[in-house]
Amino acid sequence: MTAPHTRVVITGLGAITPLGNTPEEFWQNLLAGKSGVAPITLFDASHLKTRIAAQVKNFDATKYVEPKDARRMGRATLFALAAAKDAIRDAGFGERFNNNERVGVVLGTGIGGFPEAIKEHHEYARQGTGRVSPFLAALILPNMSAFFIAQHYGAHGFNSTIVTTCAASNDAIGLATEVIRRGDADVMLAGGTEALISDIIFVAFGAMRALSTRNDEPTRASRPFDKDRDGVVIGEGAAVLVLERLEHARARGARIYAEVLAYASNSDGYHFVAPEPHARGAIRAMQDVLARAGITPAQVDYINAHATATPLNDPIETLAIKHVFGAHAYRIPISATKSMIGHSMGAAGALEAVACVMTLRDQKIHPTLNLDNPDPACDLDYVPHRAREAPVKIVLSNTFGFGGQNACLVLAKYVP
Repeated sequence: MTAPHTRVVITGLGAITPLGNTPEEFWQNLLAGKSGVAPITLFDASHLKTRIAAQVKNFDATKYVEPKDARRMGRATLFALAAAKDAIRDAGFGERFNNNERVGVVLGTGIGGFPEAIKEHHEYARQGTGRVSPFLAALILPNMSAFFIAQHYGAHGFNSTIVTTCAASNDAIGLATEVIRRGDADVMLAGGTEALISDIIFVAFGAMRALSTRNDEPTRASRPFDKDRDGVVIGEGAAVLVLERLEHARARGARIYAEVLAYASNSDGYHFVAPEPHARGAIRAMQDVLARAGITPAQVDYINAHATATPLNDPIETLAIKHVFGAHAYRIPISATKSMIGHSMGAAGALEAVACVMTLRDQKIHPTLNLDNPDPACDLDYVPHRAREAPVKIVLSNTFGFGGQNACLVLAKYVP
């Protein structure tokens, strides 16, 4: 068995995003303060109150899988496969892991192939059973993305799928880290994927009045911490990180991006959508992850906020940060990736983890877009409008999901 203090490092990145389909393109567009939000083209949204989203653009699945195989997979699975392939290559591995039983996969997702399920149900209702795809189960089951990654790239170790909505990616990265630390793997592919831009999703979230309706200015719609914020902008995409036992990475001469110091997760147990008013769960998750990382609040150099741009979430997260960090909260730069790529639910934490890794690599913090009129209840340093150079050794990434799911990660600049 591997000792509990085993160090886990990040050696590869892959990302399919509304701001580009490589981690580098994604990162440079984040630094430039570009928005990936635009009118919806994946379905006819003309009858809906919300007609904008952060869609993945210029994605060609056949660059990653054969066309016949692509037809058997849902959009979320194709995103995940693409991100995994790029991450594996980035980490310096071959096309496959040669049936390595010490390589595993943990992915997070919110809904898996639910949009494909709805589409196929419509086909069944219109034309009967003869028109339903024989690959329907593979299209819709949430664990199919993790399965296809394992199948395609020969990862035959621990395999799991986390479905904790907006916290799912952080939970996946955290679980993958624990799998390595307990000695069950040397390498884990971890992250999240989501493809939820479909009419039924927009109807559902619209009925809760959770979505921004700023249709006339889509690039200005996602406004975390701004007093004029009016709700979530839905996004999509996937990110996969290669996590590796440090000794394993060193032995093969791998480039190391960053280190995973700790992970913590809990539940509000309060409401299926609204955050607990006193932020007890968020506070405890942040306190626990700092304690497990063996660091003090003053050692955190940057926070990537959950920051959904909803009326309730942003001030509650601000309250939680103030409680955990005290006076230091006002000195920590905080930014909101969702201001540029919207909220991709189960993929959000993984995409934000990529941004955190790049922050550690480049010592630059991407801005929070559209923070024109700060909410008085949100009075911390959210790095508005422009990227900032800063010395960053330790980052905290927050994800707080529907159902009161709270999951936090601490990543650090790698020190041999």
